[in-house]
Amino acid sequence: MSSPPRGSRLRRGVLAAAVAASVAVPVVGAAGPAAVPAPAPAVRGPLRIAAPAALAERYAATRADIRAAERVAAAHGDRRRAAALAAMAEPGRRFLSFDGRDGGRGAEVFGDLSRAERIAVLVPGAGIDLDHYWRLRNGAAALREELGDRSAVVAWLGYRTPATVSPAALTPGRAFEAAPALRHFVDELRALRPGARTSLLCHSYGSVACARAAHGLRVADIVLYGSPGTGYRTAAGLRARAVVWAGRGGDDWIADVPHTKLRLPFTDIGFGADPVAPAFGARVFAAGDGGHSDYLLPGSVPLRNIARIVAGTGPSATTPGDSHA
Repeated sequence: MSSPPRGSRLRRGVLAAAVAASVAVPVVGAAGPAAVPAPAPAVRGPLRIAAPAALAERYAATRADIRAAERVAAAHGDRRRAAALAAMAEPGRRFLSFDGRDGGRGAEVFGDLSRAERIAVLVPGAGIDLDHYWRLRNGAAALREELGDRSAVVAWLGYRTPATVSPAALTPGRAFEAAPALRHFVDELRALRPGARTSLLCHSYGSVACARAAHGLRVADIVLYGSPGTGYRTAAGLRARAVVWAGRGGDDWIADVPHTKLRLPFTDIGFGADPVAPAFGARVFAAGDGGHSDYLLPGSVPLRNIARIVAGTGPSATTPGDSHA
């Protein structure tokens, strides 16, 4: 049998090295955020109507849940978590849902959901938990500012994201866990605002979660940015009703991640095809020269173009891929 091409061997070697490095990370450091105790939330079940009074009641109830989690974190001696929760419970913050257990879950609204004609759901990638939630919040706030009136942005921390350097960040397990919750949340939003144009914005590992949830999902757009891949060879493989977009900044280190997938007996490692490659078939939008965390920076090229996609006007510069919907 002939040996595999040198390029293939190199990609496999890099992936193997990444796995080895991630396994070497101390387990205690990876488990820390999820180890902070929190009470079960009192607020459960979907919101039935998006009327201002109903939303105000839900926001007040989830604020009480956040404050309860803050008190438990403080009693546990975790000042960092308590401080993060205190910020989340400030007046004016609007959470549709919150659960402080297992690293934290939540869905925060930016804008007036009761009047929104355009809704963007932000799905974060690796390394986002309650202690680092501010990163997701900053991007959501910047996008809402760019979109303007009659829009709402929802920062959806609805799954246990993997640590940035970990075996879980190289495998689809957390994405499989996230997909049912994401589909359920999008369905709830559509029930609340059936006439709104809804888009799914998926950063980094979040694009793997979005891809797993995409089949038949009733959204207008699925936007992949800073993506390591989706686990599918083509955009058509997502079987999405939405238009699939992809963008990558010129200084994003994710471009150096090998776009391959190794099948092992117990899991897959890697996420396959590059979403910005022509063969993948996504509509590629200009994402500027920034790095992996720069896509939603105020005034940036990718923020403007992502906002235009959400608004339905299309980005200012695109590279058309294969047709799919």
